[in-house]
Amino acid sequence: MTWLCELNRNMMLSVDVVPVPTDEAVREVENRLLGVETNITNWQRKQNQNNNFSAVIPYDLEQQRKESKEFLDDLTTRDQRMMFAVLTMVHTADTKEQLDNDTEALLTTARKHLCQFAVLKYQQMDGLNTALPFGVRKIDALRTLTTESLAVFIPFRVQEIYHKDGVYYGQNVISKNMIIANRRHLLNGNSFILGVSGAGKSFTAKEEMTNIILTDPNADVLVIDPEREYAPLVKAMQGEVIHISATSDNHINAMDMNSDYGDGANPVILKSEFILSLCEQLIGGASLGAKQKSIIDRCTASVYRHYQQGNYMGTPPTLQDFREELLKQDEPEAQEIALAIELFTDGSLNTFAKHTNVDTHSRLICYDILDLGKQLQPIGMLVVLDSILNRITQNRAKGRNTFIFIDEIYLLFQHEYSANFLFTLWKRVRKYGAYCTGITQNVDDLLQSHTARTMLANSEFIIMLNQASTDRIELAKLLNISDLQMSYITNVGAGQGLLKVGSSLVPFVNKFPRNTELYKLMTTKFGEC
Repeated sequence: MTWLCELNRNMMLSVDVVPVPTDEAVREVENRLLGVETNITNWQRKQNQNNNFSAVIPYDLEQQRKESKEFLDDLTTRDQRMMFAVLTMVHTADTKEQLDNDTEALLTTARKHLCQFAVLKYQQMDGLNTALPFGVRKIDALRTLTTESLAVFIPFRVQEIYHKDGVYYGQNVISKNMIIANRRHLLNGNSFILGVSGAGKSFTAKEEMTNIILTDPNADVLVIDPEREYAPLVKAMQGEVIHISATSDNHINAMDMNSDYGDGANPVILKSEFILSLCEQLIGGASLGAKQKSIIDRCTASVYRHYQQGNYMGTPPTLQDFREELLKQDEPEAQEIALAIELFTDGSLNTFAKHTNVDTHSRLICYDILDLGKQLQPIGMLVVLDSILNRITQNRAKGRNTFIFIDEIYLLFQHEYSANFLFTLWKRVRKYGAYCTGITQNVDDLLQSHTARTMLANSEFIIMLNQASTDRIELAKLLNISDLQMSYITNVGAGQGLLKVGSSLVPFVNKFPRNTELYKLMTTKFGEC
């Protein structure tokens, strides 16, 4: 029935059902089966009288016997009900020619699915009165159906997503209606965008970012961009692009902190944990001993004391101040830590050891980490995530929402400390009015990480575009996707796929007009940028 309703015309559909009590239905079917068996016996008797003892029962009689037995089995063992039903459809058109063409299209569609439709000649008024929601049946052409067979004629098998104050994500493939979703209405608004290269992942993310910035003045957007794909759009929307590298003039102070950092109770305690992770990463990933951790905690509290006494208003300390504090300590372990982090405080990789000189208060910020070298990348990831946490806690105090987009999120899972920091952030941001979005094409690799697998399973909003064969199998297991739903992410074009919103899985298509300035800013297709 869905195929009939897909015709782009005004239509009314009515299914009138008359249920039959099961005991009456069983007696009726038994009588029909007995009549069929009698006909078969009479036919065989005639063949025997003509000395034709090897004759095969005719196909139509054999089919009547088979269908009658199946019908009886449905009623007695499969808990089916017997129904009398008539399906009435009224469609309209602007001209008689268009009406005839539409009629033929509907009849052809029905025949294709082995269903017979008939035109109500001289009964148009009765047909209209039957289709209108009066609860009156004027057509007497009833057909016998079981409950299961009748369910096929219910066209409303589509799930619709239409949230108040939501964002446009595309068109429902089945109903052709718009999909408007609001991640704030879900248990948690965290999201993943998954798909093969060229499936439209970054374009989908940019479109969502644009919709948020243009429609919600109470929301900020932060982007981690490892491929420098988002900078043109961010600049065009008057956002801030922060290029982070060893040679860049842009600096983010790794020790930036506000009074709302963490839970707001004692920000220095949470910042001390971050500095411990950062030092472990700076030293080379080796676990710190108890003495070293105590020294780092002591020095962290010491360098923040003046800033804390000033109610977090003055200039925050830097890693250079932290190293100087380490050098003041008497323990040899403190001197070792100071020497180990010298490269990143006073050496050539000191980009995170200076005061922040970029606008971290813009509504739209893009952290460009393309030029982070191998040595600086693990630290850079940690500092950027900590900077984002700073912004989230500030926005929470102001009652603002924060949307975080992390492209090529698998890069963060390659480093233990950034992966753990991100995992903690992913679980906690909901309480802060923030929503994380991870974007990646390496779904199979992503699922190898237990941390990433847990994050994906706990995300209520997932956009699945065209998937590779191995990724499809893993996603089907993780998200309980049926074979029919899998077809919507198998060999489909860019901007098409499956949308998971809470417990709903909706196939969608999202076509964006190409003759627009926004398309030129958002596309990454070679030759169109």
